[in-house]
Amino acid sequence: MQGILGRKVGMTQLLTESGIVVPVTIIEAGPCYVTQVKTAEKDGYTAIQLGLGETKQKRLTKGQIGHLRRRNANLPMLRTLREFRLKNVADYSVGQKILADIFSAGERVDVHGTSKGRGFQGGVKRHGFHGGPRTHGQSDRLRAPGASSSGTTPGRIYKGKRMAGHMGDARVTVLNLRVELVDPERNLLAVRGAVPGSKGGLVLITEARKQSIEFNRAKGK
Repeated sequence: MQGILGRKVGMTQLLTESGIVVPVTIIEAGPCYVTQVKTAEKDGYTAIQLGLGETKQKRLTKGQIGHLRRRNANLPMLRTLREFRLKNVADYSVGQKILADIFSAGERVDVHGTSKGRGFQGGVKRHGFHGGPRTHGQSDRLRAPGASSSGTTPGRIYKGKRMAGHMGDARVTVLNLRVELVDPERNLLAVRGAVPGSKGGLVLITEARKQSIEFNRAKGK
């Protein structure tokens, strides 16, 4: 199993053995519980469902409580449930605990999260438009988008035109991040670089799908 749920704690920096300071993001990864095992015979595909974040029963709906209790009476009440597709689920059972030690320092991972919501923003902030000139009599057009189309041909605005609108609050994946530190006692992972979302945001950490050439050579692939 090369996947786990976690919460973003924040960013800091680490000093490597070679004396280089690298920026890292601390993620509280797990502990997660297997809440459901899906098989091809029963569900049409193979996957396991993981749960994160123990909470009080009164904070869950009756459907959520029934889903957890029906699988295993000893499962804690878990706030967040997510699926991970696997080719072989024979080694997993409901109630099994998944910890941060499934990863090790030096491995590469992909981190999936939800970016910070920015609300309704203009073209300058949303798409990086330069805006109009700051002189020649323009007092109120500094951040205006300018013309969006022509009148005669095509006489309309094409779909996908970059304009003002809702920004952020979207699923973002950062690929091929290096695991710099694993602390299984405190369920912490430190990955090099930034990951999407705000502090406390939910992230999914999975084995990297696009390994770098250097990493594959080190593994003998």
